[in-house]
Amino acid sequence: MPSPPASSPTERLDRLFVALADGNRRAMVDQLSRGPASVTDLAKPLALRLPSAVKHLAVLEAGGLVQSDKAGRVRTYRIAPDAFGGLEAWVAERKATWHRQFDALEALLDEQDPQP
Repeated sequence: MPSPPASSPTERLDRLFVALADGNRRAMVDQLSRGPASVTDLAKPLALRLPSAVKHLAVLEAGGLVQSDKAGRVRTYRIAPDAFGGLEAWVAERKATWHRQFDALEALLDEQDPQP
């Protein structure tokens, strides 16, 4: 099931944060970071019923974190390529802003109290 198209980077980021907001979904992402897994394999360690696991996986897929393939009756999930690209870019932008602000503060403080 492909991710629904998002009309803006903000909407894609919102879906990503929603997908990561639940502990069961984060545990599934952790498990998938070690390799592909079936719905049953993902549900079992979390003591989830299959319908609940499928709902969680649908949210992860909508968030762009996972992709799935179906072979016969088995659906296998894996981490999507560049699953965290949008998140990394968002964090990097915030870090750059904070660094610029701290650099400006440091320059201002240096101007007010020049070192001998």
